[in-house]
Amino acid sequence: MNNIYVDNNATTQVAPEVFEEMKPYFCDLYGNPSSMHSFGGNVQRKVVEARERVADILGALPTEIVFTSCGTESDNAAIRSALECFPEKRHIVTTRVEHPAVLNLCRHLEKHGYDVTYLSVDAEGRLNLDEVQDSLRSDTAIVSIMYANNETGVIFPIEEIGLMVRQRGILFHTDAVQAVGKIPLNLRESTIEMLSLSGHKLHAPKGVGVLYVRRGTPFRPFLIGGHQERGRRGGTENVASIIALGKACELAKDHLNEENTRVRALRDRLEKGLLENCPDARINGCTDQRLPNTLNISFEYVEGEAILLMINELGIAASSGSACTSGSLEPSHVLRAMGIPFTCAHGSVRFSLSCYNTEQEIDYIVEKMPGIIRRLREISPFGATVAS
Repeated sequence: MNNIYVDNNATTQVAPEVFEEMKPYFCDLYGNPSSMHSFGGNVQRKVVEARERVADILGALPTEIVFTSCGTESDNAAIRSALECFPEKRHIVTTRVEHPAVLNLCRHLEKHGYDVTYLSVDAEGRLNLDEVQDSLRSDTAIVSIMYANNETGVIFPIEEIGLMVRQRGILFHTDAVQAVGKIPLNLRESTIEMLSLSGHKLHAPKGVGVLYVRRGTPFRPFLIGGHQERGRRGGTENVASIIALGKACELAKDHLNEENTRVRALRDRLEKGLLENCPDARINGCTDQRLPNTLNISFEYVEGEAILLMINELGIAASSGSACTSGSLEPSHVLRAMGIPFTCAHGSVRFSLSCYNTEQEIDYIVEKMPGIIRRLREISPFGATVAS
């Protein structure tokens, strides 16, 4: 069997239709969309179309879409903008399970005198809404909480949180990098004021993202330069990738039903097969509020890195919640925040599917995993301790 890619929360393949749409804008239609001549004007019209396509999947206005280089830039732009708009407010609220794009920025800001509240999660990765409410202060500049967790797939009650935040007159931002294209969004009827997305998570190329900024929301640009993006993000547009992102959003909207039916069924098939055939396995994160493509599963008494190395030899590409690849024996910050026991958290694997996965691929993984887990437990010091 060919390589089986089940690491789509890390990145996705560029859809063939997306690649075909962006190709002409490298060598043929290479004009600057800001130019006065028609050669640039033809490119500008395609950028406008891309902006409309992105707005459509979000249920937003095209004028509320700001193209960026990635989700990390979008997150940084949202948080830094709020702090610049309200310099007298020195408090930020976020969670302990955010992506490093938010967590590391907040830690950096703490070194510069800002106060950050990191909300906790329970054993299933869920937030406590009372804790969210209690965290809000008169000097809170922004609340930044991810829409869905990239490791466990757990979906947070963003609209309820946004309503709390709005009632206190505080700006609300969500990192929706993992949510866009997997679950329906309608920002016209939302409490969200700023939202981040990344192209390479939904079959567009790397190097392009979006920050949604609701009309009327105070905003200061992160990158200061020319007039691009209505003065909200300087720099010549990454035209080919912007056009690609527009096409990817159009495809993702068309595939939303498939994502929540066929892809979800594949994920459930994988989950059921692994739980039935691998003793001492457990799912990380609540299963009723979860992205349809994501399965985070722990195999007790083995190391996640070892699992990944062995399945990689079989052509299976997945991720671990463990930080072992950096030489650390510490499990992921997400699983630590959930209080997952060390013997489970250390052996976690994240499988994240896409519309390109098949039943045959899922069955192959289910066939191969039990033997791998059994062999690793036979040689694991954790397994030996349990056996004795």
